[in-house]
Amino acid sequence: MSKKTGLTYRDAGVDIDEGDALVEDIQKIVKSTQRAEVLAGVGGFGALVGLPKKYRNPVLVSGTDGVGTKLMLGIETGRIEGLGQDLVGMCVNDVLVSGAEPLFFLDYYATGKLDKRVAAQVIKGIARGCKLAGCALVGGETAEMPGMYPPGDFDLAGFCVAVAEKSKLVDGRRIRRGDVLIGLPSSGPHSNGYSLIRRILALRKTRLDQNFGKGTLADALMAPTTIYVKPVLKLLEAGIAVRGMAHITGGGIPGNLPRCFPDGVGAVVDLASWKRPEIFDWLQAQGDIDEDEMRRVFNCGLGFVLVVPRTQADRALALLKTARARPWLLGEIVSGRQDVRFA
Repeated sequence: MSKKTGLTYRDAGVDIDEGDALVEDIQKIVKSTQRAEVLAGVGGFGALVGLPKKYRNPVLVSGTDGVGTKLMLGIETGRIEGLGQDLVGMCVNDVLVSGAEPLFFLDYYATGKLDKRVAAQVIKGIARGCKLAGCALVGGETAEMPGMYPPGDFDLAGFCVAVAEKSKLVDGRRIRRGDVLIGLPSSGPHSNGYSLIRRILALRKTRLDQNFGKGTLADALMAPTTIYVKPVLKLLEAGIAVRGMAHITGGGIPGNLPRCFPDGVGAVVDLASWKRPEIFDWLQAQGDIDEDEMRRVFNCGLGFVLVVPRTQADRALALLKTARARPWLLGEIVSGRQDVRFA
């Protein structure tokens, strides 16, 4: 008598064995990111992480983000690994604004059909980002959902938890007129403005493998997001009275910098204080983009801003230069509306 064979999950498009093999393959990568506080990570139903003992009155700071439609350009160009660092960078740079130390990170990877090779590349990039931020990759979710995504497509989301001493939280309330703005450079568009970038590429029928700068156009557009955690935390540990910080993401400088201002102050940003990277000039020319729109959509080469007292500016700059963060004096805080004025 023949054995009756019914449908399996694989028949429906979900390969459990491929998912198990991915977990096995990434164990070493994940382990390389671990911190002493991790009690149990990948493999359980939930990760267990203790709080660092150096904090007397700890506050947890959380953040979540994705990489936007840069994901589509990454899939198109095969530049998958850098997207993992983008994912981490967009989350950890956000929680850093509060003066918090990233503690652990989780990811969500969803696809129609799991390709273990592609997923492992993404997770490798996530692990690299976690190392740059000093946080542990403790787990995540790999979801295989047939029919939900076209072949070859996938989606990403990231989740970060950080910790800060309550008495040392940076919230902008102490910002005063005369304080100094210090800028830190971006590596390119980071993970913002890519719907407009892709529109420009489509309209101009642009080849991404064309020479651009010291590499190709794809190199310039797919440069992974800079992670600012370690240089900024060193600044805080050195006793610099950082009064406010801003991560320059969607909304650009005018949309993000005022988010750290208290009532009654704004900022003057000196546009001549830094050289805009070539990729932004190229995008502006190819898309015939108005200057105000450029500043509202892109970071224009400015990835992160710190507000410090004028009396501590020189020391802050020296410490950041030692940490190879390439800082510069960006502008100053002035009385008035909570906005940014360009000079």
